[in-house]
Amino acid sequence: MKIIFMGTPEFAASSLRALVNAGRYEIQAVVTQPDRPKGRGHKVMMSAVKEYALTQGLPVLQPERVKDADFLKQMETYGPDLIVVAAFGQFLPKRLLDLPAYGCINVHASLLPKYRGAAPIHYAILKGEKEAGVTIMKMDVGMDTGDMLSKVSVPVSDTMTQGELHDILKEKGAELLLSTIDGLVAGTVNPVRQKEEDATYASLITRDMEKLEWSKAAGELYNQVRAFDPWPGSFTRLPDGKRLKVWKSRIRSDYDGNKAPGTVLQSDARGFVIACGSGALEILECQPEGKRRMAAAQFVNGNAVAVGTILS
Repeated sequence: MKIIFMGTPEFAASSLRALVNAGRYEIQAVVTQPDRPKGRGHKVMMSAVKEYALTQGLPVLQPERVKDADFLKQMETYGPDLIVVAAFGQFLPKRLLDLPAYGCINVHASLLPKYRGAAPIHYAILKGEKEAGVTIMKMDVGMDTGDMLSKVSVPVSDTMTQGELHDILKEKGAELLLSTIDGLVAGTVNPVRQKEEDATYASLITRDMEKLEWSKAAGELYNQVRAFDPWPGSFTRLPDGKRLKVWKSRIRSDYDGNKAPGTVLQSDARGFVIACGSGALEILECQPEGKRRMAAAQFVNGNAVAVGTILS
């Protein structure tokens, strides 16, 4: 089977590795996003998919827009049997969706129709889900609206971070992809239409979403901290205006609610506890502006975070 693969981050690279390691597919080309500047130094970096593709000697295409006529003509010259998409980052036009004999299939990191969109793993943790998973769907012109071909689910523990769930789902998705392709070829896959009334959306993570709003319940903030670890992180501001990222926390139910949200309720060698809209949150690991991640106790030892201080 002739396959064109389209993907960008590490989640997608796992699916590409699975296709290559299976040894039974002809990967005609790999399409990924153009190299972008990243990090503090704005160094231009290639995607995880491109890095892996180059190690395998696979042709790599990096169009700015997949709707461009020249790119579409190039894709048509390949004449693929199947296009596999995983976290690619652009909408595919109908001309491309209609190109392969077996269509275009997408490896999506949620149990559709829940959490369509760009950040399903973040939202699964953010919303406190007890179950997450991967759906492989037949793509159409909508945003993750196509018929579902297969699913796999995994439990989500109360302590799991976004990074931990990502690493589980990228492997589960890669395994599911291979079995789904086999089913497509054998004619044993039965597409299931999504129920629009059950659809929810996982939009792009914005800078405003990273802020810890202390007026929220402690449980909501605890989930936020987990959901944004390791990226992009959650933050509050110290009285001097400097940003303090929070990486690990714990709900504390042994504090009453008579203090203003954001008030430091405890600050000692063990760390510090902050009042929330309901309940309180103990900070276990944090990162002062311009410094590395550290235990909250270490931060308190070197900084004056007195009881009664209010964090913004």
